[in-house]
Amino acid sequence: MDTIQKQKKSFFSGLTGQILIAMILGAILGIILHNSISTEAAQSFSNKIKMLATIFIRLVQMIISPLVFTTLVVGIAKLGDIKTVGRIGGKALGWFFTASFISLLIGLFYVNILEPGVGIKLGNVDMGAASEVTAKTQNLSFENFVEHIVPKSIIEAMATNEILQIVIFSIFFGLAAASLGATVKPVIGALDKMSHIVLKMVNYVMNFAPIGVFGAIAGVFAVRDAEELLITYFKFFGSFLLGIGTLWVVLIAVGFIFLKGRMIELLKRITGPLAIAFGTTSSEAVFPKLTEELESFGVKDRIVSFMLPLGYSFNLDGSMMYMTFASIFIAQFYNVHLDLGTQMVMLLVLMLTSKGIAGVPRASLVVVAATCGMFDIPVEGIALILPIDHFCDMFRSATNVLGNALATSVVGQWEADKE
Repeated sequence: MDTIQKQKKSFFSGLTGQILIAMILGAILGIILHNSISTEAAQSFSNKIKMLATIFIRLVQMIISPLVFTTLVVGIAKLGDIKTVGRIGGKALGWFFTASFISLLIGLFYVNILEPGVGIKLGNVDMGAASEVTAKTQNLSFENFVEHIVPKSIIEAMATNEILQIVIFSIFFGLAAASLGATVKPVIGALDKMSHIVLKMVNYVMNFAPIGVFGAIAGVFAVRDAEELLITYFKFFGSFLLGIGTLWVVLIAVGFIFLKGRMIELLKRITGPLAIAFGTTSSEAVFPKLTEELESFGVKDRIVSFMLPLGYSFNLDGSMMYMTFASIFIAQFYNVHLDLGTQMVMLLVLMLTSKGIAGVPRASLVVVAATCGMFDIPVEGIALILPIDHFCDMFRSATNVLGNALATSVVGQWEADKE
């Protein structure tokens, strides 16, 4: 009995318990205010309370660049040669593209079987609200894809948190350092110590996570009538949750195949990061904490530092599933017929275009809008899903975290088996 009470106490005093309590309190406060004050006052409150989430996310963002650079350079220097980096990179990209393809297929399957956009009636859709998203689609091109891979300045890449660009620079820096051997050991040692300092900062920053989650949830519920939204979008949201649920089952099943019983330990370790991503709708917000948890899980630091930054650009499973689902939902709403061949081409287009916009705000919606334009689906249809997008984003952000944690852990085990 005492053991059970201690477990309950430790849960509610731990980060995950605090985040869940913050989510509940934030939702209660938001709902009360939504039903008791004017729309203008609720909007003003929402803008102010969301600053708590903004502060937390900015605190996380300030440590992502130095964390990625220091850990990745040290990790590559420890790997020692281009052959090892190429082997791990090949495994990583193979996993990422396979997972992305499966995620897209799941979205394609459910949107065609359940047809959430057929016969749906949505009144008072604010088409103007989509302009912010559709304006960004002009930047979605092959040139933009290249720009998001190759940095012209590492300082600029760090200033804007372009993770993929930092990864490219760090790979070159790490390989060059490894080739110079013992002469650069002091530099690598200094970067190693710096990475430990940054990881210590993570512990301080994570203390703000419940406050940030509280602000994010309260701000949304203050301006959104959640009950009305879920009723209006019941078919869309229900179908989406079924798709995300299926993706979770697939990911966890794959985890048990490769990690066996250790998958349970992995799920326990990433509960906190999953809760933070769910509450803040930002998988980026948990990058430092996820790094720490995966190393504690037993994945070597050089693997974590290599895999996670790549995963955040190439392995966003929840977002991938949502992209096919949302694109074809809009087509169904406007009665735009897409045969299976066209849908498969759309799927391949999404596989490529989604890789070129890492770091773009509301990236999933930008890709959906651009894809609609390519296949003659009204781009303004993005406004149809904007009202419910925040709630969908909570689930897809958490799914992205699960996918990256699993990919890093499995590749880490493959490499451990080779040693």
